Amino acid sequence: MRSTMMKLAAVAGFAMLAGVTAFADTPGRHPAYLHALSDLRDARAHLEHQGSDPGDHAEEAAISNIDKALDEIKRAAIMDGKDIHDHMPVDAHLLRRDRFRQAMEILDKAKADVSSEEDQPDTKGLQKRVINLINAARHDTHFAIDAMDKH
Repeated sequence: MRSTMMKLAAVAGFAMLAGVTAFADTPGRHPAYLHALSDLRDARAHLEHQGSDPGDHAEEAAISNIDKALDEIKRAAIMDGKDIHDHMPVDAHLLRRDRFRQAMEILDKAKADVSSEEDQPDTKGLQKRVINLINAARHDTHFAIDAMDKH
């Protein structure tokens, strides 16, 4: 009898643990914003100053706009609990110009993530602010790429 009770308790405990794990992987009501957070962190990593690369104003402005977009999403409590340094690794062999072009592609993905139609009126203002900040980061990144192409 005691053995049967212990087996039942173990099965119940396992079932509860499996349910909690499944819930932790559920993206919530705003999975597009979680994707955008990930994309924005990746784009930021591609733009960050690397070793001997010269830093410039456009690069810093793009990073600042990405940080503001990340903050907007986080302030809206659509947060995944990761920090800005949690991103896909940047290919160390990419030239600076190629990293910035990759950042532009990732910013486009982030913009697409948050541009889907919003069915909740309370997030439409958030969506507009985040899209404006991503557009500003794209503009600054494009400016930095143009400056590199001229040299």
